[in-house]
Amino acid sequence: MPTWFVALVATMLAQMISSFMGQCLPVLAPLVTAGVGVAPERIGNLSSLTSLGSCLFLAFGSPFLARFGPVRSLQAGAACAIIAMLVAALGWWPALMVASLLLGIGYGPMPPAGSRILAATAPKQHRSLIFSIKQSGAPAGGALAGLIIAPVAAAYSWSAALIVACLASLLSIIAIAPLRARMDVERDRGRSIHPRDVFNIAAVLRPIKTLGRDKTLLAVTLLAISFSCAQGTLYSFSVTYLTQRGLGLIDAGFAYSCLQMAGVVARIVLGWVADRTGRSDVNLVIQAYVAVLALLAYAFLPADAPLAMVVLVTTSCGFFCASWNGIVMAEVARLAPPDEIADATSASTLFIFLGYVFAPSLFAFAVPLIGWSWPYAIVAAQLAVMAVVQTVVLARKN
Repeated sequence: MPTWFVALVATMLAQMISSFMGQCLPVLAPLVTAGVGVAPERIGNLSSLTSLGSCLFLAFGSPFLARFGPVRSLQAGAACAIIAMLVAALGWWPALMVASLLLGIGYGPMPPAGSRILAATAPKQHRSLIFSIKQSGAPAGGALAGLIIAPVAAAYSWSAALIVACLASLLSIIAIAPLRARMDVERDRGRSIHPRDVFNIAAVLRPIKTLGRDKTLLAVTLLAISFSCAQGTLYSFSVTYLTQRGLGLIDAGFAYSCLQMAGVVARIVLGWVADRTGRSDVNLVIQAYVAVLALLAYAFLPADAPLAMVVLVTTSCGFFCASWNGIVMAEVARLAPPDEIADATSASTLFIFLGYVFAPSLFAFAVPLIGWSWPYAIVAAQLAVMAVVQTVVLARKN
C-alpha cells in the first residue's frame, strides 16, 4: 500500500481513539456530576482541564516528539489516557480533575505528530482532503462515545463505561505499533529531554515565533480559535444541555452522536471542496457565517422539542461548527517551512486549545447567571465577529 495511505489510516485511528477517550466524560456528564454531587455545568471545568493538559504538552512536548518520533508519541499519549480513565473511575471530584488533566496531556501529541506524519507522506494536491479525513477521526470518536459509552453507563455504571474506554485505547496502542519502523525513522535520538531543556523558555517560544513570522498563518489561527470556542462548548455541554431540554440520556447521546457524525462527513466533504477551490481561507469564512446560524438555532431549541428537530439542529451544528480542523491543519502545514511544520502545528494548536480551555469554563460560569441558551448565543456572536474581521482581512488582501 502507498505510504501516505498507511500513514492516513494510522493517524486517523489514533485521532479517533484519542477523541473517543476525551469525549467519554462529557457524554457521561449527567451521571458523573450527579454521582460526585456537583452542579451539571461543572463538566465545563473538567473540559477546560483536559484542554489545559493538551496545552501543556503542546508548550513543552516538542523535545519528546523529536526524540521518540511521532508514532511512539501517539502510543505514549494513548497510555496516558488509559491511566486517566482508571483515575476517573475512582468517582471522586479531585480524581476527576486529575484525570481530565491527564486526558489532555495524552491527547497533546496527536496534532503535531499526526501533521508530521502526513506532511511527509501526503500528495500535495490532495493535502487538505487527506488532513480532513484524518481529522474526521475526532468526531467519529465522539460519535462512538455517544453510541457506546452512554448505553453501557445506563446499563451498568459510568465507571464500567470508563473501563470499556481503556480497552479501546489499549487496542490502538497495539494496532499502530508495527508502523514505528516506517514512520519514526527521522526522529532525533540525540535530542535532550532533560528538564532544563524541556522547560526552557526559548524552547517554548520557538514554535510561537514560527507562527508569528507569517501573518497569514496567524490569521488562520485566530479564526480557528473562534471556531474552537464553538466546538468546545458543543462537545462539553451538549449531552447535559439536551437532558436539560427534556431528553433522556440515551436520546441525548444519540443526538450527540449525530452531531459528531455530521462532523465526520463535513470534514471530508469540506476538505475536498477546499482542495478543489484552492481557497481554504475563503471557505473557512463562509463556513463561519453558516455556523453562526446553526449555533443560534441550537441555543434557542424549545424545551421538550421532538427528537427529530433536535437531531436536525445538532447535525447542522456538527457539520458547520466541527469540521474546520483538517482544513486549518493543512493550511498550517502548507504555510510553514518544511522543517518547521511540527513547531508551527504545535504553536497553532496551542492557541486553538486556549479556546477549548477558557470557553467551557466561562460557559459554566455563565449558566447559573443567564441560563443555558444565552451562553450559546454569545458563543455564536464571537464567531460572527471573527468572521467579519476575517472578511475585512481577505478583502484587503485581494
